[in-house]
Amino acid sequence: ARQVTLHQREVMLSSYEFDLLLTLASQAGQVLSREFLFSHIYQREYDGLDRTIDVRISQLRKKLGDNAENPSRIKTIWGKGYVLISDAWV
Repeated sequence: ARQVTLHQREVMLSSYEFDLLLTLASQAGQVLSREFLFSHIYQREYDGLDRTIDVRISQLRKKLGDNAENPSRIKTIWGKGYVLISDAWV
C-alpha cells in the first residue's frame, strides 16, 4: 500500500521519500552513502554534486518528527552517509 504510519497517524510521503525511507529501513543500522541512495532511488549514476538526497532526508526528518538539530531517527554520518536507527522508533 506504500503507507507509513507513526503513532497511529498516517505520514504523507512522496514516492521518492517513501522509496528513500524503505531503503533506509531495509538496511537499518547500516550507513548508506549518498551515492548508493541516489543511484538506488533514482536509477541513475550520482554525479557528486546533486544534493537531492540531502533535501529528501531533511523532509523525511521533518515529517517523521525527528529533531533537525540533533536527529535520533535518521542520523548523518559525516563523510559516510546516512543511517536509520532501528531502536529509535519505540
